[in-house]
Amino acid sequence: MKLRHPPQSSPPEGPLESIVRGRTAVGRRNFLRAGLLGFGGVALSDILRAEAASGILSSGKAVINIHLDGGPPQMDLIDPKPDAPSEIRGEFGSLRTSIPGVHLTELLPRMAANASKYVFLRSLVGADGKHDAFQCQSGFDEKDLAAIGGRPAMGCVLNKLAGDTQNSAPLFVDLMQGRPYVRNSARPGFLGVVHSAYRPDISEMFPLAISSGMKAELEQRSQNRSEGLALTEGLSLGRLEDRVSLLQSLDRFRRDLDQSGSMEALDKFTKLSLGILSSQKFANALDLSKEDPRVVERYTPRMVMPEMRETMETPKGAQKFLLARRLIEAGVRCVSISLGDFDTHEDNFVRIRYLGPLLDHALDTLVTDLDERGMLNDVLIVVWGEFGRSPKINPKAGREHWPRVAMGIMAGGGLRTGQVIGSTDRFAGEATSRPVHYQDVLATMYRHLGIDAAATMLSDPSGRPLPLLDVGRPIAELL
Repeated sequence: MKLRHPPQSSPPEGPLESIVRGRTAVGRRNFLRAGLLGFGGVALSDILRAEAASGILSSGKAVINIHLDGGPPQMDLIDPKPDAPSEIRGEFGSLRTSIPGVHLTELLPRMAANASKYVFLRSLVGADGKHDAFQCQSGFDEKDLAAIGGRPAMGCVLNKLAGDTQNSAPLFVDLMQGRPYVRNSARPGFLGVVHSAYRPDISEMFPLAISSGMKAELEQRSQNRSEGLALTEGLSLGRLEDRVSLLQSLDRFRRDLDQSGSMEALDKFTKLSLGILSSQKFANALDLSKEDPRVVERYTPRMVMPEMRETMETPKGAQKFLLARRLIEAGVRCVSISLGDFDTHEDNFVRIRYLGPLLDHALDTLVTDLDERGMLNDVLIVVWGEFGRSPKINPKAGREHWPRVAMGIMAGGGLRTGQVIGSTDRFAGEATSRPVHYQDVLATMYRHLGIDAAATMLSDPSGRPLPLLDVGRPIAELL
């Protein structure tokens, strides 16, 4: 039986309605200029779309996209099945939450106590089944439109819709680590490299090794990745300013001929680096030594790491959540981070007994911190992975890939929290009510930023208009 979406609430107003209501922040003349200079010619629909999206820069709305690298086991975290047979139930007991009748596993005591601030998605469907965070970044699998570059990640869409900005902080910052597919999952797709994520190198702050078997994969999959904030040695601020002037004087026709977008990307990222160097606001946000030590300590759980693979996150990994908050305060509108290693084919219970409390501490600290700062309604947080885990425990005490159903957690963003969306069968292996597609979550995130994902179109390289999502609709119960 094919599961269908329930009736949805009315979609948010589209670009034209937004313009009629006078909500645009930038005049039409400026957008025409941006179109001619930045896009090499632009249609009226592109102008209207960009005008409608310009509120991203002034609204203060933001999203934090947290990827649980490897595929988190739903039954061992937010969907316990205490009455299931032991070969499915596993080792963890269930814990009552502050929501009557709702239980989590014993590994999430803080979320259980503060369940009124969360949404627990137990029926996430539509997973591609691969170790790749791309679906959590875009709503699509990597094969979709692969012939023209693939679909763009949500943060890259924001870069496109907002156009060139004078902000000293980029709109989209990708800090994902983990396996190679995850490290390079926030791709611009057919939008081109000019709309790529900004990717500062955090490997010294958060060392996370790559297994030897994945290093070749990283070389293949992580091309064109900017790993650092620092300028090339010997490149001074003055020389950078001269370079900007030089780039601005280049012949625009030559840029139009450069179909790869590399010249335009060089121009954009050089100006972005100049803005960062000039203001230091963004660079300071990435420097946790400038944070109150008591806050850093608050984010850092006192945990003993199990003696396992070097690819596992240390307790300090919880500070990535603090880094995300600081970047939002600096003006970033979309931050992607990762936590892992949830790829539990072996030793599932040893790993999750450590990773569950690490997630519980990091996420609840972030939600509480944002709430105390008056930011929680403006920042939408989504926590999920590429798929779920198999109900049956294998002989190595692990759980296998399970794309039939997955889990997610949401918080903030002015959502109607304190509820569970969907349910699964007695083994947590199939969605039995209210299936939520990956694209539905993305549509909810777009809506939070003031973007109607169904009505907003992007032009592919041939000029064909494409919606941001094809099946996703905002989750009505949360609005």
